[in-house]
Amino acid sequence: MEKKKVFEALKGASSYLKTHYREEYAAELLLRHCLSISRSEMLLRFHEEMEKEQLLQFKQYVEQHVKGIPVQYIIGQEDFYGRTFKVNKEVLIPRPETEELVQSALQRISRCFHQEKELKIVDVGTGSGAIAITMKLESPNLNVTATDLYEESLKIAEYNAGNLGAAIHFVQGDLLQPFLKSGETFDVFLSNPPYIPEGDVEEMSEIVTEHEPHRALFAGKDGLVLYRRLSEELHRIVKDKAIVGFEVGTGQSKDVASLLQKAFPHAKVEVQFDINGKDRMVFAEIGF
Repeated sequence: MEKKKVFEALKGASSYLKTHYREEYAAELLLRHCLSISRSEMLLRFHEEMEKEQLLQFKQYVEQHVKGIPVQYIIGQEDFYGRTFKVNKEVLIPRPETEELVQSALQRISRCFHQEKELKIVDVGTGSGAIAITMKLESPNLNVTATDLYEESLKIAEYNAGNLGAAIHFVQGDLLQPFLKSGETFDVFLSNPPYIPEGDVEEMSEIVTEHEPHRALFAGKDGLVLYRRLSEELHRIVKDKAIVGFEVGTGQSKDVASLLQKAFPHAKVEVQFDINGKDRMVFAEIGF
């Protein structure tokens, strides 16, 4: 195999990805992972020759991405709120939009509850644990519980919590069922449930539909199945004063807001737009 310098390998891979309708920036992420270096280190080593084994591994990574495997699954991680989370095919890759859900939840907790200690929060459908873990690390006084239906997903979340030093209570179960049985109640409820209508699969990138877990993506014909279930049962697991926060798909906010308003007639229900101007979050402030 012909030897190549770092910049040559990067340039060639970027061009190759572009011709196959993939993001060119993925080449840098894969290269840095292959060499186990930061971006600044990569730039310093731009004119160094790559080892044959490294070059072969890099080419294999690039080919995997061309075939549709998400970069995050190839390198086994994704950054969220300034921290690195392990991810694999058992969990949804954390998205930047969800960072805004966390940020808004933290702001609302501070405003509504002021300095109250030991608030209890639950993240339902935790996946990689990104929401629950970030909430705990950003606000250590929170008592955080995270749930998921799938044991494989919880294992990833538990690893991330341990690796990042977040004390989280993990529960395996179907949505709110564990708490309906135990009678446990919470001050804050957050969830980013599956919300993509099943019919949308044809319009989506195969990088998502063929590799990320469908159980974390799709939710019935209109994508609202889980919001309906949760809204009907939420009053039984939240306290008299509580905050409820959902991430939603674009165009679903009015329906989800209506479900929450029906469930909590006197609550302040608010649609919140993300940094891209999309209706991405719905919050209910109850009893304030």
